[in-house]
Amino acid sequence: MAAVWQQVLAVDARYNAYRTPTLPQFRTQYIRRRSQLLRENAKAGHPPALRRQYLRLRGQLLGQRYGPLSEPGSARAYSNSIIRSSRTTLDRMEDFEDDPRALGARGHRRSVSRGSYQLQAQMNRAVYEDRPPGSVVPTSVAEASRAMAGDTSLSENYAFAGMYHVFDQHVDEAVPRVRFANDDRHRLACCSLDGSISLCQLVPAPPTVLHVLRGHTRGVSDFAWSLSNDILVSTSLDATMRIWASEDGRCIREIPDPDGAELLCCTFQPVNNNLTVVGNAKHNVHVMNISTGKKVKGGSSKLTGRVLALSFDAPGRLLWAGDDRGSIFSFLFDMATGKLTKAKRLVVHEGSPVTSISARSWVSREARDPSLLINACLNKLLLYRVVDNEGTLQLKRSFPIEQNSHPVRSIFCPLMSFRQGACVVTGSEDMCVHFFDVERAAKAAVNKLQGHSAPVLDVSFNCDESLLASSDASGMVIVWRREQK
Repeated sequence: MAAVWQQVLAVDARYNAYRTPTLPQFRTQYIRRRSQLLRENAKAGHPPALRRQYLRLRGQLLGQRYGPLSEPGSARAYSNSIIRSSRTTLDRMEDFEDDPRALGARGHRRSVSRGSYQLQAQMNRAVYEDRPPGSVVPTSVAEASRAMAGDTSLSENYAFAGMYHVFDQHVDEAVPRVRFANDDRHRLACCSLDGSISLCQLVPAPPTVLHVLRGHTRGVSDFAWSLSNDILVSTSLDATMRIWASEDGRCIREIPDPDGAELLCCTFQPVNNNLTVVGNAKHNVHVMNISTGKKVKGGSSKLTGRVLALSFDAPGRLLWAGDDRGSIFSFLFDMATGKLTKAKRLVVHEGSPVTSISARSWVSREARDPSLLINACLNKLLLYRVVDNEGTLQLKRSFPIEQNSHPVRSIFCPLMSFRQGACVVTGSEDMCVHFFDVERAAKAAVNKLQGHSAPVLDVSFNCDESLLASSDASGMVIVWRREQK
């Protein structure tokens, strides 16, 4: 969709809350129809000046009809409550090793020995910095990368055709987390502060909500899919975690927090899904055995604040945890016992909550430094390099976004199929989804999706990047369809 038409849709979406306040289903149908009509108009090839004039007049008419825009009350309430009761990411840790034997049957990861992050980072920087401008690092996968890219730019790779579907079953309550199932194109889940989790199926059309998981007595702060997608684990402000069967939506087990505190985030250990790490409001991280419902001996540690974000590296030997006082701690994880050993601490910014941590072994096929993507309420998206075996972090660069108070999240794009550059995606308090090229020195912004009417809190790609889901503080989940080249 042309940029001006996306701006028109964004204006419509922001005023949408004023339309029929008691009929949220109508508002959803309206914005879907507007998206369809604007896509059709974008194909008509109207002159740019005419499009801009339409945008200006549309904004004036809506302003006269509904008055000036104000911040949605649900978003404001969410900002005040959940930033202190937030949750984390379970981004799939992609371990793109040159040796395909690193993957077991059906693509499941095997346990791999820990290499030297420091040596890997130094070697990769040397190769990357010594290459001629505009060239591709000659790795064994470079030819495959070029073939998959089809000589398209990042902007072309991440151009979207508009909305594929809008889910509104959690309307008026924030949806802090949305996740596609692992290695799955059409299965999606999202959790809400209304205390429930929705399991959705996008194909066959029309997209449907398969199950609504109920049982938590307060808002669900986070959830994660197991590697095989057969179970989900969820954490809640009611101080419990629950294990769910994804096939039928039944609750398998309820596990109370060892400290009786609000649970704010969770993540599976990527190699051993019998172990789940949770973070709570009493500043503690616990490794839990979901089969026994008990915490692992030696698997607990204390941070300086409420634990809002967790992420493992690909082999599952390093864990990072972020808190609401601006600190990120790294832990060595003992694969045999589940014991945590505190290693390093980085203060991103004193008093600025770390709301999202996402880890990646390779940023792209041409820039392999192990990296962390961080959101920390600084109006910036931060990219750090992992420089040693203990998880020490070094700031690589930052990207401008709007984030002052909401627990916004970001991800690395799952595929590395482009020739040059690498893309990350983030939510933002400006109600947009932003795409950035981490390798582009200037003008790193690749794309911006507009259509939400509240701060965008989380984003998730499906496995082949054909669909992107985003959730916001008003309870809307939008599934975007990428343009097919």
